Amino acid sequence: MVNFYTSFQLWLSILLIYGYNVLVMAQWPSGGSTRYYDFKVQTTRIAKLCNSKDMVTINGMFPGPVVYAQEDDKIIVKVTNETPYNTTIHWHGVRQKLSCWFDGPSYITQCPIQAGQSFTYEFTMVKQKGTFFWHAHISWLRATVYGALVVYPKSGVPYPFKVPYEEHILILGEYWLEDVVQLEHATAASGGPPTPANAFTINGHPGPNYNCSNTDVYQIDVVSGKTYMLRLIHAGLNVESFFAIANHKLTIVEADAEYTKPFTTDRVMLGPGQTMIVLVTADQPLGKYSMAMGPYMSAKGVKFQNISSIAYFQYLGAVPNSFSLPAKLPSFNDNLAVMTVMDGLRSLSSPVNVPKKIDRELFVTIGLNVQKCHSKTPKKNCQGVNNGVMAASMNNISFVKPKISVLEAYYKGIDGYFTEDFPGAPLKFYDFVNGAPNIIPNNTEAILNGTRTLVLEYGTRVQLILQDTGTVTTENHPIHLHGYSFYVVAYGTGNYYPQNANFNLVDPPFMNTIGVPVGGWAAVRFVADNPGVWFMHCHLDIHQSWGLGTVFVVKNGKGELETLPHPPADLPQC
Repeated sequence: MVNFYTSFQLWLSILLIYGYNVLVMAQWPSGGSTRYYDFKVQTTRIAKLCNSKDMVTINGMFPGPVVYAQEDDKIIVKVTNETPYNTTIHWHGVRQKLSCWFDGPSYITQCPIQAGQSFTYEFTMVKQKGTFFWHAHISWLRATVYGALVVYPKSGVPYPFKVPYEEHILILGEYWLEDVVQLEHATAASGGPPTPANAFTINGHPGPNYNCSNTDVYQIDVVSGKTYMLRLIHAGLNVESFFAIANHKLTIVEADAEYTKPFTTDRVMLGPGQTMIVLVTADQPLGKYSMAMGPYMSAKGVKFQNISSIAYFQYLGAVPNSFSLPAKLPSFNDNLAVMTVMDGLRSLSSPVNVPKKIDRELFVTIGLNVQKCHSKTPKKNCQGVNNGVMAASMNNISFVKPKISVLEAYYKGIDGYFTEDFPGAPLKFYDFVNGAPNIIPNNTEAILNGTRTLVLEYGTRVQLILQDTGTVTTENHPIHLHGYSFYVVAYGTGNYYPQNANFNLVDPPFMNTIGVPVGGWAAVRFVADNPGVWFMHCHLDIHQSWGLGTVFVVKNGKGELETLPHPPADLPQC
């Protein structure tokens, strides 16, 4: 392991040789550069959990290669698809200022990269730094196609905290023995919920709690007394996760690639799509300490993997092969533990530039639905609640992806692929959380299916209320908005009533993925100043597959700096 200030050249050579095994920060590369990467989408044989399988990876790596850059750098990634599966890559958390064509969600901003084809993503990290990640954004390939995107501050710009001794990337994931594409197809055909993952993973390693995995463990070797930066990334598919290190405190200093006021806690919870930097000081007696990832499942009646993934926080000088001290995770349904962490998140600066005057108020309900069974083989195709077919919706509209991308249809004025009539509020207000009048099996269907979008004028100051519903079950939903970060100005349990909401307009956290509380609501604000077509969806992929999403169309403003450029020449065709 090298010292923090080792030269950039040595740092880069170590990364190229060891990939995820050595992740040590050195001097930041110079600013304003262009970073080139070459991604080959490949089928790779992977052995885990006493079994081997072929799965889709980038450059044969699992997790995939780390993309490194600096604030304001341009990143160019050529993606060549050498598999039989369609693919796209999304750059999660990157706001894609005037580069919507390269955002990556399939059938929203682009058609998939088909077998044998390539597409070059090109975007600039405009005023952005921190911990991001990239992942496939088609089918459930995201289960294996993901990696970190680390953007350092500009040269000479310090962190707002003491420089750590080392940094490490920890990517939380889920692993299936089954082919994930086949799993998605089987789940859709069944009309029911998905099969739980066979294991949770930390940097692709299940850890010793699983079969044939005693040596398939990720480990960080630490020096007593030193402070370490851990870049936490949740790349899992369908389950939110707690994370803790035995006997060690975690100090949160960044959430969703934005600095926060330091907040110290025993554990954190991340939903799929969320990232976080925590600082950990090796201040305990020499030994081996468990780093644990376990499930947070707020929905009722859902099957899930309940065995934790374990990695090691190993002190140098400790007795070799010693037993690891266990990390204590909250119970799987500890909603208070989740809320406690959220309560501690505050933007580093105050006051922040949160919109005070609002031009457009949006109220969006989110939740699950059960459609009536119309299959002639109901035991095979209607395995949802009460022998129905599972669905999900926003404002009771289940989103359907079109046959070409919404962006291309919008830009070229092609009719028939989407409409501009997504409602800014539900058609009916009632007791959303406690279920009336949605008593199963009555009235649980989504009213409409379709590709409905909501159009925003450039510069619109938006307040968006996201309300969880109890139509089938209340649940914490990680809602991600592409193309933007937003200020989380308020949240709470129960139904949203503005007179009861406690708004923070001084130092709210600036995020791109918000866990809407189980049986509760969240209020976020942003300015629609990035023209394009932007997907908003639940980052639990099963919910996205069931239709829990919608699209914002942000119109051009005035002049070149407020206008979406022409599409790239190599934009994939459907």
